[in-house]
Amino acid sequence: MIFEKNEEKMEKLLKELEGVMPFKDTTDIGDVVLIAGENPQMLIYGYVTNIERDSSRRDEWWHVSLSLFTVPLQKVVWTLRTPQMTGAEIFTMGGDKRFVKAIELVEKKSFAPFSPSSGFSSQKKEEKSGQKQEKAKIIPFKRPEK
Repeated sequence: MIFEKNEEKMEKLLKELEGVMPFKDTTDIGDVVLIAGENPQMLIYGYVTNIERDSSRRDEWWHVSLSLFTVPLQKVVWTLRTPQMTGAEIFTMGGDKRFVKAIELVEKKSFAPFSPSSGFSSQKKEEKSGQKQEKAKIIPFKRPEK
């Protein structure tokens, strides 16, 4: 069971997650993060919408804006240090342990940019560089028939 009742439950949870989640070592705007909480016990995803330096502090603290994938959607701003927002450190909020770490959603591939007026712009780049880029494929969404 992922959640246990003992003092090291968060550490055990994180060890399990590291084996199954494609975590990243950095957190940037636009990343999806996994958030684990001790009380209430939770595992949720969030989307990083902004990261701003907290200029009121001498040390390196950041205002991390998140949209939490809950119902209803919640928007929060947490003030965290770099090790806390990158998953290098477990931290507490109101005395309860929390963990945040970005995940790698897909393997990064080099796709040609698309613009409606000119189509894929990689053809000119391919001719110059001699390298072929994989072209993105647009698949139309079809509603299921009723």
